Amino acid sequence: MRLLRSALLLTAASFPVAVGAQTAPAPTQVSVKPIAFTERTLPNGLRVYAIRDTGTPNVSVQVWYDVGSKDDPKGKSGFAHMFEHLMFKSTRNLVSEQMDRLTEDVGGYNNASTNDDYTNYYEVIPANHLQRLLFAEADRMASLVVEPKSFGSERDVVKEELRQSTLSRPYGKLFSLYYPALAYSTHPYARGTIGSLENSEAAGIDDVRAFHATYYRPDNAILVVSGNFDPVQLNGWVDQYFTGIKKPSAAIPRVTVAEPTRTKAVTRTVYEPNTPLPAVLVSYHVPADRDADIAALTVLKAVLATGESSRLYESVVYRDQLAQSAEAFLDTKQATGNMVVYAILAGGKTVEAGEAALKREIARFRDSPVTTAELAEAKNEILTQSIQSRETAEGKASTLASAVLVDGDPQAADKQLAAIARVTAADIQRVARKYLGDNQSATIRYMPFAAKPAGGVTDTITVAPTVQVADLKAPTNIEIVTPAPEGQRVQPPAPSAPVSPTIPQPVETRLANGMRLVTVERHDLPIVTAYLVTAGGAATDPANRAGVSSLSADLLTKGTKTRSATQIARAIEGLGGAIGSSAGSDGAAVDVTVKSDQLAPAMAILADVAINPAFAPEEIERARTQQVDAVTLALKDPAQVAGLVADRAVLGASPYGAPNGGTPLSLKAISRADITAAYARSFQPGQATLIMVGDVTAARAKALADSQFGSWKSTSTATASAPQVTYPKPRVIVVDMPEAGQAGVVVARPAIARSDARYYPLAVGNTVLGGGFSSRLNQEIRIKRGLAYGAGSGLDAGKTQGTVAARTQTKNPTAAEVVTLIAAEMTRMGTSPVPAAELDTRKAVLVGNFGRGIETTSGVAGILGAYVQNGVPLSELQHYTGAVGAVDPAAVQAVAVALLDPKAASIVVVGDAKQFIEPLRKAYPNVEVIPEAALKLDTATLR
Repeated sequence: MRLLRSALLLTAASFPVAVGAQTAPAPTQVSVKPIAFTERTLPNGLRVYAIRDTGTPNVSVQVWYDVGSKDDPKGKSGFAHMFEHLMFKSTRNLVSEQMDRLTEDVGGYNNASTNDDYTNYYEVIPANHLQRLLFAEADRMASLVVEPKSFGSERDVVKEELRQSTLSRPYGKLFSLYYPALAYSTHPYARGTIGSLENSEAAGIDDVRAFHATYYRPDNAILVVSGNFDPVQLNGWVDQYFTGIKKPSAAIPRVTVAEPTRTKAVTRTVYEPNTPLPAVLVSYHVPADRDADIAALTVLKAVLATGESSRLYESVVYRDQLAQSAEAFLDTKQATGNMVVYAILAGGKTVEAGEAALKREIARFRDSPVTTAELAEAKNEILTQSIQSRETAEGKASTLASAVLVDGDPQAADKQLAAIARVTAADIQRVARKYLGDNQSATIRYMPFAAKPAGGVTDTITVAPTVQVADLKAPTNIEIVTPAPEGQRVQPPAPSAPVSPTIPQPVETRLANGMRLVTVERHDLPIVTAYLVTAGGAATDPANRAGVSSLSADLLTKGTKTRSATQIARAIEGLGGAIGSSAGSDGAAVDVTVKSDQLAPAMAILADVAINPAFAPEEIERARTQQVDAVTLALKDPAQVAGLVADRAVLGASPYGAPNGGTPLSLKAISRADITAAYARSFQPGQATLIMVGDVTAARAKALADSQFGSWKSTSTATASAPQVTYPKPRVIVVDMPEAGQAGVVVARPAIARSDARYYPLAVGNTVLGGGFSSRLNQEIRIKRGLAYGAGSGLDAGKTQGTVAARTQTKNPTAAEVVTLIAAEMTRMGTSPVPAAELDTRKAVLVGNFGRGIETTSGVAGILGAYVQNGVPLSELQHYTGAVGAVDPAAVQAVAVALLDPKAASIVVVGDAKQFIEPLRKAYPNVEVIPEAALKLDTATLR
């Protein structure tokens, strides 16, 4: 699935403003510069693109190969994806996992993804490590080592990824397997990227070597470097490391088959376990991404499904309450793609009604033109999304690379955006009639297994036998690369002098009513995030009213004294923005991000929803129903259930232990008086902070805050106060979920509040334990044993309490083994000091994450908002990196003894208990087994 990727030099005047019942002042022009890049092609065919940005201390290195899951060999779907994993193993000169040493261990990160059309590898690292990454990317392009041990290990990891994303997660099969299989009758896009367990087993080591030799070559790749670099130096390094890679003489195999036009509707009904609510998905063929009609289809999709003023949300979710969620995505590709619409139905609603509603909304586009307001709103939303996608060096690099690989033109995204500005209502109606006819639809009705009628037959959705898949013909004389002997390996070059980051400087003041105002100026892009945070949150929820703060926050945007929910959505989205409201453990928040020329009208809406919520009874019932359905979905996901049960086990009867979003029982008990009381506890000017980050001066921020919030008065004497927590004794709990395709495992224990002096040693210690790919947990569970797709741990330090939780998902039979591994690693943290070299890498992870977090307006606002809610001084922003750097091994060991000892931890496993209960009971005789149907999150007993 791809998003619109870039922006051209456009002004606000190009996209008219539509704000529903509100009239915006004439906007000033906002210029969005195109991505400036240089391009050259090496003699071996490698295309090199460079995007220079000296405003960041980082650089992104990306190598995209023109090979994806459509190129999977016959009988081996998922092969390109599995090969992606092997590219992180050893090369002639690099040892296995050294890419992580070169990236994560210096404060950067790396990742990769496999698409139908391409496979991309990308890193973000401090700019002084650029040469090292160019060396490494060239080495794995030219000399990847494929040997049985790493091949077998990564194949096991891929199986766990498939179990986690497709077999365990509700609706995983719908999107990963069934949608593509039904959408295509001829093109190999029919095969899901993730593949199948059987196909993973079918792949052999010779297939891997042939795949690398066939597709991983310089003339089938592009290199994009984006960020802070010297252009002359970059060219020299690229020539040094990539020019010598040979271009093979054999032609690159290409998929040439075309998907025929669908002229007859197809419908299939399947019944699946672990499906809490019925779902329906409808797909329609659309042309390749480079086709001129994609601009109109992009705008159509925005009108259909972007935001709460979209047609799908307004009619299917909000008005008719047929669905818990209704969405659409434009899945464009090198060849035939799809417009996809789908709905997860509301409780008690039928799949037939959902299908009819989705197709009715599609028919509206065919039958009549969209309105002028809808057209303007969609274009503004697309423009704002484009600006946000270009806030980072990585975003700019991905934008350009996708344009090259999918469209064959580095300027394709800019051209598409210019074309979007020219789209008319008539264009949208024309493409709807051309591509979205009823006879062109492929429909999947995805039903709970329990709903299958006696004697009913499940339709089969598999890759059609008519799908054409080419056999991979192995090149002759494939060189089998082996690691260079220890003394003969070429080592990566040393890093150069570091580039110091620019830390944002908050400016703080107060309004006369006591509201705090924090401004951070950033004028490189025409965008602003406004973030209003308050005290309160789930910590103040009364007993048996779990979720009331969350429900109260959600309702802020669902109507005020002068605007309906629909008017709010249309007004803010007409400005190209999106408004959100939520409540966490220690506070609530409302936020909006818009182009800077639309800030004034956006602030008026933000203030209105924060100060004047109506809490209309009909909106309460609508929101309650939606949240009950959302909770129902979560309770079928073993990983989510394990987390919720762990919170109860560690935090007990405290409000912190209850689910933030509530339970079906607590949500049904909440009254309007409960909701208004929750609002009053949180939303008072004396305990509210408005944070504005981006293209706005402190003076303008103050003027806007005074005009919109200056008259806000406290209406209640009740204030929010976070409770102290009494931690109960640890427990070992199994929730028996027989249908679970995988087991969710959490080992959690009490920790500390954010203001505790031990916070930084514990944060560093937690990162050693489970922060990042190179952490101890991931090394033991994923990399060494292939037992999970990933394993890690997290520190949640709140205003008055905290927890540390180690988490993973694994196949059911290995759940007990994984628990043992987690406990052993937690114990090891306290028995011996962390070696200084390892500690330095984990501190770099924290510093790097922080540095990337402050690259975006929303990232800065989120960090400052967390400081406010947890009572941390804003000066922490300037001190963070120094505080992390000052942590030493002795401090980590001391805090590990006190706060990471698993003897004080509760253990939770959610899955098919019969597959792991005996070994778990042998290790923990006091284990409690709770049947899925008997689980009650409303009480600390869980029964």
